[in-house]
Amino acid sequence: MKLSELTTGKSAVITKVAGEGSLRLRLLDMGIIPKTKVTLVKVAPMGDPIEIRLRGYELTLRKEDAACITIMTEEESK
Repeated sequence: MKLSELTTGKSAVITKVAGEGSLRLRLLDMGIIPKTKVTLVKVAPMGDPIEIRLRGYELTLRKEDAACITIMTEEESK
């Protein structure tokens, strides 16, 4: 599942960060790394961008960038 598909209020764990070059490095620099727990806080009225909470802070991402992040929800891990 991709981070862009997560529903509001749900949590998941990052399993893979894709993307090419500077995009991938930027995501990693922001703390979006495998085994990190994220929660989708809210989605903008038009659906883009989304706000996630990770490592004690909120981060806003474009949905296009969130589609590069593979996650595993708590339901999938059971």
